[in-house]
Amino acid sequence: MPEGHTLHRLARRQQRMFGGQPVRVTSPQGRFAEGAAALDGLVFAKAEAWGKHLVQHYRPAASRGRAGRRMVHVHLGLYGTFTEAPMPMDPPVGQVRMRIEGVEDGIDLRGPTACELFTPADLDALIARLGPDPLRADADPGLARAAITRSRRPIGALLMDQRVLAGVGNVYRAEVLFRAGLDPYREGRSVDEARFDDLWLDLVALMRVGVRRGRMHVVRAEDDHGAPSYAPDRPRTYVYRRAGEPCRICRTTVRIAELEGRNLYWCPVCQR
Repeated sequence: MPEGHTLHRLARRQQRMFGGQPVRVTSPQGRFAEGAAALDGLVFAKAEAWGKHLVQHYRPAASRGRAGRRMVHVHLGLYGTFTEAPMPMDPPVGQVRMRIEGVEDGIDLRGPTACELFTPADLDALIARLGPDPLRADADPGLARAAITRSRRPIGALLMDQRVLAGVGNVYRAEVLFRAGLDPYREGRSVDEARFDDLWLDLVALMRVGVRRGRMHVVRAEDDHGAPSYAPDRPRTYVYRRAGEPCRICRTTVRIAELEGRNLYWCPVCQR
């Protein structure tokens, strides 16, 4: 599943492609036909991300206020993808849930977990059930700090809980805990506020790199050598998907276990 930096990058990209333009919106597959009809011909006002959720805003061409505004909520899930093409676009191929056509570019959305019209109340409810997003300027890290430092759950589980922190997935979870030297099974309440603040700042920095570069970069420059990444098109990691291999720092074998249904990777020496 895409992590938060991917959704923020998509939001910025779509804002550049369509911002301020009237767009044609269709649902070639038909599963979003009613929603597409409500959006077709409106101006693409903006796109924004909240954790792993993308929200597109539309408005009538003649309106600058709230009258007639519409929103679309997209959650890509495991299989959702956006693909881009220059205008004019070729006929749709496969199960295209939503097609957006602008002046110069168009995008197709396939396979999302959610693609639905949203009301302001829906957006408020979404935001209310999410923890702070390290990539949003309006994020309040104090909410996540309070949730973590009072919890008996392992810090490795808390970081993946979108109600605690929005946008953090398995890669960032594994890597930021390694960089902090934190055992993923350590109870959240044993992580003091200063340690959490350092963790938050590291997440902010790493995820901003992901937005800027379009890919994660989690290994410090002085450690970015040696064994290749776990896949040819991925950057090096300290522990993520390196189970059974030697730690880049201490050469201890990287471990793997399952924590709340997700694979967990860590070094038992560097993360005490």
